[in-house]
Amino acid sequence: MDRTSPFSRPAAGPGLDPRDALDILDIRASAPGGATELASRTDAGADVLQYLAVHGGAATRAAVAANPVTPAASNRLLANDEDEDVRAELAVKIARLMPGLSERESSHVFALTIETLDCLARDAAVRVRAILAEEIKSLECVPHNIVLQLARDLNSVVAAPILQYSPLLSDADLMEIIACGQVQEVMTAIASRKPVSEPVSERLVQSLDVSAVAALLVNPDAKIRKDTLDKIVDQAEEISAWHIPLALRADLSARAIRRIAGLVGASILERLAARNDLSDTTRILLNRELRARLAEPPVAEGTVSPADAVAAAKKEGRLDGAFVEQAAQAGQREIVVMALAQLANVTEQTVKKILASGAAKPIVALVWHTHLSMRVAFKIQTFIMKLPPRDILPARSGVNFPLSKEEMRWHLNFFNIAV
Repeated sequence: MDRTSPFSRPAAGPGLDPRDALDILDIRASAPGGATELASRTDAGADVLQYLAVHGGAATRAAVAANPVTPAASNRLLANDEDEDVRAELAVKIARLMPGLSERESSHVFALTIETLDCLARDAAVRVRAILAEEIKSLECVPHNIVLQLARDLNSVVAAPILQYSPLLSDADLMEIIACGQVQEVMTAIASRKPVSEPVSERLVQSLDVSAVAALLVNPDAKIRKDTLDKIVDQAEEISAWHIPLALRADLSARAIRRIAGLVGASILERLAARNDLSDTTRILLNRELRARLAEPPVAEGTVSPADAVAAAKKEGRLDGAFVEQAAQAGQREIVVMALAQLANVTEQTVKKILASGAAKPIVALVWHTHLSMRVAFKIQTFIMKLPPRDILPARSGVNFPLSKEEMRWHLNFFNIAV
């Protein structure tokens, strides 16, 4: 046997004796990576792959796990492998083998494969479960119990893809998960499904999860009953993160539109007035409201310079959240910049860099640093930075800052703001 070129020899057959496999593997010392290369071959033979699955190194076992012709029994063995990379490779492969598996394999092979899938869905490593969830999220050929296991996972990186995309989850499954009070990412994933039924929408609204309701409102495939929309409007006065999504909702009643008009600023009123589904009466009302908003006197701009307006507010003790919020809603960028610079004790150039970044998190961190409210941060994102709804960072639970203190300090340090 020519041991210097082992992979030019004929492929090992499915009935290869384990002792012959040992002869092949003896060449590893003279051909580094030989066992791993052999483990990747689709013609290596079942016995060789089984041997490598048991006795190979981690890289070799990972190659066996990724090999599409590895026997079902070897796959099941590797599902309990001590190396996470091996199990991760197996998760990708098993998920991709699932479509049409029952039609082309024996019942024994099918049962072993499902057992392997179930084992991976319960894997101790979040990474392995997350890989599996991402791979099977849209499949209809996966057992319901395995999908539900992943959907109930306590880690959102695992649960969210299944909850957003799996066609196997029933309304009852989704409402049970909502009732368990899952984290924000999970609720938002459910709200982003296509479609979302009316009962699930109602349960999401009852949860009072601000981000989830915002995602529900912007989802054109979410069916929301009229009375459920009315409940959202009832609470929208205190939750500014819902204003733009509500204004963009296609199925608003005339009554809801009129109520929203009393809550929002001029820019959102313009969006409402531009809708092509309005009655004459509603359009007249919105235009009247818009003219009234535009006629409101500015904070200080137009009569004095932005610098004088901020200086006067500081001297009179009015340089606070209400002052900055009003300036933001009026679109008075220079006043907002100068006010934030004063309150945060940073240069105006630093504030301008944060606004120019186009990212929500740094401005939220800066507003937190000034001891102003998250409501102010939202108004700056909306009216000064003019971020699209999908990029706006809303408040948590309607009023709280959505980032941890550590994360906000990180963003401030990025712009050389000492905290």
